Amino acid sequence: MAQSSSAQQTIVNQEEKGFKLFLKRLKQQQALLWMTIPFIIWVIIFKYLPVWGWTMAFQDYKPALSFSEQEWVGFKHFLFLFQDDRFLGVLRNTLAQSLINLVLGFFTAIGLAVLINELTNMKFRRTVQTISYLPHFLSWVVAAALVSTVLSVDGIVNEILMGLGLIDREIIWLGVGEYFWGILGAAEVWKNVGWNAIVYLAAISMIDQEQYEAAKIDGASRLQRIRHITIPGMKSVIVVLLIMNIGYILEAGFEPQYLLGNGQNVEYSENIDVFVIKYGISMFNFSLATAAGMFKTVISFVFLIAANSISKRLGQGGLY
Repeated sequence: MAQSSSAQQTIVNQEEKGFKLFLKRLKQQQALLWMTIPFIIWVIIFKYLPVWGWTMAFQDYKPALSFSEQEWVGFKHFLFLFQDDRFLGVLRNTLAQSLINLVLGFFTAIGLAVLINELTNMKFRRTVQTISYLPHFLSWVVAAALVSTVLSVDGIVNEILMGLGLIDREIIWLGVGEYFWGILGAAEVWKNVGWNAIVYLAAISMIDQEQYEAAKIDGASRLQRIRHITIPGMKSVIVVLLIMNIGYILEAGFEPQYLLGNGQNVEYSENIDVFVIKYGISMFNFSLATAAGMFKTVISFVFLIAANSISKRLGQGGLY
């Protein structure tokens, strides 16, 4: 009994000590805490309060009626979505576009970061990096117009391919649905690869340079240094970004699909966000739009938690 009482007292003392240490750190970092208050307020207003609107997914929502006068219909709109062939096609497009963007975005950004890091001429290096991330600052309206021009019947792509003898006649690239996923993936890479590479360049800059010097002394080639030092040095950043991107697996985007999509490629270009605009908000079917958006959010959350759990079980760390 005496030993048990002593152990309990030790635990209590440790808890009190930990709480005092927490208060001390809280006081030391109070300036940082005050700085986070505006962000917390922003998150509450724009991220948590709108969740109340999810109730529309379970109603036949009519804007003219008050909340108490709305008709509750349960899972009617969710059942309609999963019985609608168009929505299933939209879900397929969303997953395909997201996976293409995820794979291409990761490999191209990591590859570009490694290549830029290997450049020894600092002036040329800065020039390449600046040119690579400039497209990120273009709005998708401008970017989509450029893509449409390049892929038009008399665009540079058709001119080059015909000049090389690879095609016999012009191709209406945006008029063939099967080409849309590839076009979208290429456009996303062109626009965002430089910007995405910045994170990996920052991770590479944190690698101890003595490792490279030791590898050179041991006779390691440039490719061996990349394989055994650079890539492992980015491992933690790659894992965290991969988990976060898996959480956005149903966030394929809206602007490029809406701007590059047309009646000829609609079967491949329309994703959930475009579906919500066309058949939800534009037709004043707010309940259907909310149900589709809610489905996307819940599935994304499940993917995020699953990816984080798998990563931690494999010993690769996680978000928390």
